[in-house]
Amino acid sequence: MKIYLVEHAIGAFAFNDRGELVDYVHNNKEIGKVVDYLLENEEGEPLPSSLELVKKVGAEEVVVEDEREVQKLQAKAGVKVTYATSHVGARKFRESLESFALSTHFASTDELYNYLHQLSLELTRRKLRKAAQRRDLLAIQAVRAMDDIDKTINLFSERLREWYSVHFPELDKMLEDHRQYASVVSRFGYRDAIGNKDELVELGIQEAKASRIIDVARKSIGAELSEADIRALTSLSDSILRLFQIRDELNEYVDSVMREVAPNITALVDSSLGARLLSLANGLDELAKMPASTIQVLGAEKALFRALRSGARPPKHGIIYQYPAIHSSPRWQRGKIARALASKLAIAAKIDAFTGRLSSDQLVDQLMKRIEEIKTKYPSAPPRQESQKQESQRQKGKRERGRGDRRRRGGRRR
Repeated sequence: MKIYLVEHAIGAFAFNDRGELVDYVHNNKEIGKVVDYLLENEEGEPLPSSLELVKKVGAEEVVVEDEREVQKLQAKAGVKVTYATSHVGARKFRESLESFALSTHFASTDELYNYLHQLSLELTRRKLRKAAQRRDLLAIQAVRAMDDIDKTINLFSERLREWYSVHFPELDKMLEDHRQYASVVSRFGYRDAIGNKDELVELGIQEAKASRIIDVARKSIGAELSEADIRALTSLSDSILRLFQIRDELNEYVDSVMREVAPNITALVDSSLGARLLSLANGLDELAKMPASTIQVLGAEKALFRALRSGARPPKHGIIYQYPAIHSSPRWQRGKIARALASKLAIAAKIDAFTGRLSSDQLVDQLMKRIEEIKTKYPSAPPRQESQKQESQRQKGKRERGRGDRRRRGGRRR
């Protein structure tokens, strides 16, 4: 006997070839258990009522709607299982859901709709909770917080440099690192207090530069500040150092989460770049669905669409430019290395998302061999083609014409 199986929140229903109801088995009315069954059913697990119904009817062949359910139902029920979307039983049941619920004495009309409403709320709540528990979202939020902190540090540091330059203007050019600059301001405050070279070395400053800073501090042309002024400056520099500390802690956190969530991606690129790829793709699952060509230009969407509109050359890489082997290579090798890295990242993302198997050693070895092959095979820049020369000359002429227009518009008046 061949039946067309329909699975629903209220139970399992079997129909024949003519769309007539053969038999049914209701689900338990306990909403929590039914939600568990439905969530498992979305992964291809047959409902318990379906297994009971197949045995009850004595079916020899079962037609289901979900292809993922075929193998599991075949193994558990021991019958032949095929699938067909929107088969005759499914169409018949969906046309008259209420009448089937009433005729099989599942519930009255009011009870049925109240039950389905409560079930839908609980199912939605469970799905939202499951989505919020994804660990890759935590890594994405953390790396975005790091980017926000970087912007804040740059903003505060620029303000601190401009402010402290009133007192010690020479230090701005001597210390380009924001962390060292803020550390000097917090540690010494007044420029006259900068006199011990060992203390400067403790802050990570080289000895020669530390000696130069001490000499310049004695001859500085900066203005004198009061104690209240210095206190306000050190308060700002302390805040900057605290932000650096938070950023370091977040970096460690992202590293631990990425090694747990995406170990293969983390092995190929570092955890920070891996988390940024997840952030641009909006999650590990989305990244795993992307082809290598899309991963290669993630983060360069503006340049890509500008190239599509204008017909110019498309970008060779996006955020993966941060990979050391790409940004440290000559320009004619970068595109090839980016393509090789993107293909391995696409494989790693699929492994991390769908299997969780650790294959990082093999992927890293293959990538390193390919990079060496590229560097050996393309040691020098290829000769420029005639079309590239013409395009370069056209762009050069366009830039010169633009400068001429600007000079005419805003040039000196005679």
